[in-house]
Amino acid sequence: MPALWIGHVTVHDEAAYGKYAALAGPAIAKHGGKFVARGGRYIQLEGIDRPRNVVAKFDSVEAAEACYNSEEYQLALSFARGAAERELLIVETTE
Repeated sequence: MPALWIGHVTVHDEAAYGKYAALAGPAIAKHGGKFVARGGRYIQLEGIDRPRNVVAKFDSVEAAEACYNSEEYQLALSFARGAAERELLIVETTE
């Protein structure tokens, strides 16, 4: 079943996070991920308001997790640590 990688982010260091984004996009694409939502308009209904929201679709939970654990994504993530507060999860779809 397909899976969604859902991230909610508050950025504190735009320069460092920009380096993350420049590397993360290609890493996600390399592992078959396709962005469904990236930024854009949103309405916060519950929980912590994070002004950046990203959704990428993968072929499976395993593919999304493999992307996260990949060398390429972990390199990208090294720039996000300390530059942002984030929640990230993978959820299987019902499609």
